[in-house]
Amino acid sequence: MFESVLVANRGEIARRVIRTVQRMGLKAIAVYSEADATLPFVKEADDAVLLGAAAPSESYLDIAKVLEAAEQSGAQAIHPGYGFLSENAAFARAVIDAGLVWIGPAPDAIVAMGDKVAARNLVGDAGVPVAPGTRDPVANVEAALVAAKAVGYPLMVKAAGGGGGIGMSVAHDDEELATAFATAQSRAERFFGNPSILLERYVPRARHVEVQILGLADGRVVALGERDCSVQRRHQKVAEETPCPVLTPALRARMIEAAVRAGESVGYRGAGTVEFLLDPASLATGGDFYFLEMNARLQVEHPITELVTGVDLVEQQLLAAAGKPPTFDPDAVTPRGHAIELRVYAEDPKRFLPSPGTISRWHEPSGPGVRVDAGYAQGDVVTTFYDPLLAKLCVHAADRPAALELARAAVAAFEIEGLKSNLPFFTELLADEEFISGVYDTGLIDRMRAPKPSA
Repeated sequence: MFESVLVANRGEIARRVIRTVQRMGLKAIAVYSEADATLPFVKEADDAVLLGAAAPSESYLDIAKVLEAAEQSGAQAIHPGYGFLSENAAFARAVIDAGLVWIGPAPDAIVAMGDKVAARNLVGDAGVPVAPGTRDPVANVEAALVAAKAVGYPLMVKAAGGGGGIGMSVAHDDEELATAFATAQSRAERFFGNPSILLERYVPRARHVEVQILGLADGRVVALGERDCSVQRRHQKVAEETPCPVLTPALRARMIEAAVRAGESVGYRGAGTVEFLLDPASLATGGDFYFLEMNARLQVEHPITELVTGVDLVEQQLLAAAGKPPTFDPDAVTPRGHAIELRVYAEDPKRFLPSPGTISRWHEPSGPGVRVDAGYAQGDVVTTFYDPLLAKLCVHAADRPAALELARAAVAAFEIEGLKSNLPFFTELLADEEFISGVYDTGLIDRMRAPKPSA
């Protein structure tokens, strides 16, 4: 087993990984930018190395600087967290070539799942359900219009090499497709350096349901249940819950089997997530779902799976990377109760625009069933350089109604001053009848924000 781990990330995920690394008796090494020098994750690490200026390209995304920090600190392994370099196959290869342990899937698995077209074809060939769509990247608008006739409208236009909802839109006819394609291709080139576009049949009012998988050191791939991630704004997740309120045991079993098959198709090792779109209109006849993508890393929302299973996913990542067996029985994992995660951002709660500033007051809720994974504390400055995620507020209770009630109390007790946060939005969400019912979809927030009809 390696003895030291460099955490190539920042904020709440760096802090969360550091916590488990230290609990396992290993040395935790942080890297940080000039803008993050005083944040909690830097102070809590056993050692910390300055990477460079605030801009991600000069710090967290600079592979050479991260590897130099590993050499300087004597790190034996690197954990990438999520975002930044976590799904960068070149970085994974560089870590391995430097003689360090890469805490993540093999670079080839990252490559296979990093391109949506290639991933869709790979898992489809392995028997995982995929939505009707293009098997090859669409090169231009003319080709897109031809493909649309075969696939049928409405269509989802998406960047083949992207994520986070960037370069994604819906087209209902040829005119909308021409506009959406040009926009998606431009954004894909700008954000990902890859202009390839994928067309898929759009599923109206879909639910976004994902399965947590874990590739063990012995080659087995196991699943640790699902999470519903349908509460989204601009295709980005805001709240998640587990289990999904509308899955039947039979549908859950089918979805888990498909996720494991997807992981096995690339010989997956470590923590990963297989994401599906669920068609609510099909639930009466058993439920249809389609592969969306696979995230070859630890997910932001992993804490709620930990809460219902009792499994520390970061610990299992470390063990798998070291060639060690898991600390739990893979054949006897039984999720218990219901858990909800709310992503607390420094942003305007109405328009969801970033709200940087200095935190003048920070008081976290606590008590049985409440978990807060935070990246900041009172007096810290939230800058414009990074994602404005402040903390993940998670609750766990015996059932969904109890979890909702606990979440309401936790939101009310969470005090953040000095900048705007989206806590008021969560007060709205937890009082929304559609969300309370459990029968909602990815359009929930748009409906919540739609103008109310006049009396």
